[in-house]
Amino acid sequence: MRPDELLCPRPEGLYCPPGGFHIDPVRPVERALITHGHADHARAGHGHVLATAETLDIMAIRYGEDHAGSTQVAALGETLIIDGVAVRFHPAGHVLGSAQIAVGRGGLRIVASGDYKPRPDPTCASFEPVDCDVFITEATFGLPVFRHPDAGDEISRLLGSVGANPDRAHLVGAYSLGKAQRVIRLLRDAGYDQPIYIHGALKRLCDYYESQGIALGELRPATVETGGKGDFAGAVVLGPPSAFGDKWARRFPDPLISFASGWMMVRQRARQRGVELPLVISDHADWDELTATITAIAPEEVWVTHGREEALVRWCEMNGTRARPLHMVGYEDEAE
Repeated sequence: MRPDELLCPRPEGLYCPPGGFHIDPVRPVERALITHGHADHARAGHGHVLATAETLDIMAIRYGEDHAGSTQVAALGETLIIDGVAVRFHPAGHVLGSAQIAVGRGGLRIVASGDYKPRPDPTCASFEPVDCDVFITEATFGLPVFRHPDAGDEISRLLGSVGANPDRAHLVGAYSLGKAQRVIRLLRDAGYDQPIYIHGALKRLCDYYESQGIALGELRPATVETGGKGDFAGAVVLGPPSAFGDKWARRFPDPLISFASGWMMVRQRARQRGVELPLVISDHADWDELTATITAIAPEEVWVTHGREEALVRWCEMNGTRARPLHMVGYEDEAE
């Protein structure tokens, strides 16, 4: 069996003809296997969804209990057979519940990474390299310029600014699934034990992370209705980036705008967002991690998708590995 007979790109997403299912389809399909709960990978309206328990919970929180006709839990490391195709979910290290999906038949194995990061994250299971013939890798930060610093060092910069600016509220932009909870936990691990204020859009997912045993400490609503504007002086406030352009952000005393994202390495992006304190904290693999992962797995072939495809394809070819871009559309940077 050729690899493209087992998995192939279609407008809806990666499709497995013998198994009759799609992986992370961008349109409603009959059978969908979902790598994680970010909106560019997990969408409502599928007939049947197979995903980890956490991803199914997250989809229910975001889209409602009736987001799919039916659902099935995929336990990490358990092999399921779908119309003669072996399917196995492995940790991806991206956000809570994230998984790579290994698909195998006739001695051929392809691993679809979804989004992943190899570096440790206290809020999700660690990335697990999986032996395979074809590795389908994301390339969100697939350029050599993207080499992300240690997340703990970035949190130290945030805490240093909090200490140096006791009269200002530090407003940290962080996406609601994964990034916000990781920033909160990193602050706690760095010894910050003060209440952290959160935008209402973060509450349900923060509560869910807590229910899964990920301690986030005392979280309070970031609303002036529950306190005076001056009460937020010296506080750390987290909210989704979309909230920073409306009146919510103007409620706080002399706000110092920060944003946690791998894209904060690009100074122009930081300036465009009015970010005073960019924090380079990414939930994706950077260039060195992408290339190190491919080297460690040593697949016969690499397929590159949703990101800076050409540079990573070229690197693979220069290092003796066949590679090609998939040119798939519909996968954005919501996770960053």
